[in-house]
Amino acid sequence: MTYTLNIAGLTRELTLCPLNDDLTIAGFVIFGDVELTCACAGALLKKAPEFDYMVAPEAKAIPLVHEMARQSGRNEYFLVRKKAKAYMHDVFKVEDHSITTEGTQYLYMDGNDARAIKGKRVLVIDDVISTGGSIAAVEELVHEAGGIVVGKMAILAEGDAAKRDDIIFLEHLPLFNGKGEPIA
Repeated sequence: MTYTLNIAGLTRELTLCPLNDDLTIAGFVIFGDVELTCACAGALLKKAPEFDYMVAPEAKAIPLVHEMARQSGRNEYFLVRKKAKAYMHDVFKVEDHSITTEGTQYLYMDGNDARAIKGKRVLVIDDVISTGGSIAAVEELVHEAGGIVVGKMAILAEGDAAKRDDIIFLEHLPLFNGKGEPIA
């Protein structure tokens, strides 16, 4: 089963992926789809408020934030990681709960990145906002670093996330029941 998505002037067929007997999501992955990544980055930048830096969670948002930085003429963006790396210094973390990741995970910010965004206007970027857990975790890290979140953006708002008035997104992506029928 698939779901037809029309976004940023493009059409893609998304595979429906059951999470359990009652809930199915449409798998949206921009990895490897340069055309879609570039089109969505440009469309999001047209909606973006003024900003100094962009911050995104690892991993599916990486090509998007990279392309948004390239198209906007910026030479820098920051990632929050799912694991602290040896090259990171003065690391701090927050808890994250995601619809696509089982159990509790953490997101980590490098202290050097935190110092760069302190007092700066920051866009938080993700590919899909569903429960809002990941975007809230990134926002918390930005606040802890002293950054000022001026916008939370994603390509898609999944399910009830489309009803939120605190995020900027391109299209709504429904959730589906176990039979593949849209429910929200």
